[in-house]
Amino acid sequence: MQLQSTIVCPECSFIKTETMPTDSCRVLYQCLNCGVMLRPKPGDCCVFCSYGSFPCPPKQEEETS
Repeated sequence: MQLQSTIVCPECSFIKTETMPTDSCRVLYQCLNCGVMLRPKPGDCCVFCSYGSFPCPPKQEEETS
């Protein structure tokens, strides 16, 4: 299971690698560069699933089951 995901801001293309929580989905994330508040795209459970290089751990676990 991947616990690190690289988020790319859709507004300014800023890239940041973050450690994902293992027991929940993160629905808000503020870009450290431009300050925009990211929310999941429709159909996604969290910002990592929408903008990250890897989906969140709960989603990864769901996909392997």
